[in-house]
Amino acid sequence: MKSTPDDQQPIAKTVGRRIPPPIGAPPAPDARAAWTAMAAYRTRAPKGVFAYDSHDQMTRDRERWEAEALARRTR
Repeated sequence: MKSTPDDQQPIAKTVGRRIPPPIGAPPAPDARAAWTAMAAYRTRAPKGVFAYDSHDQMTRDRERWEAEALARRTR
């Protein structure tokens, strides 16, 4: 039994691996800075699950939320 389709080549070599930090070790300063920056990012889209009848309705809502966020940022 073949594990890869005929048009695919098997992976021959792994170049590198991420070594997880030891359990209980605090994160590196650059990782903490990245987490802090990500935590400050706000999408301004309301929370929840939305069901739309069409892609156009979804696009209108998303564009309205982006415009409102842009207007808040420029104030």
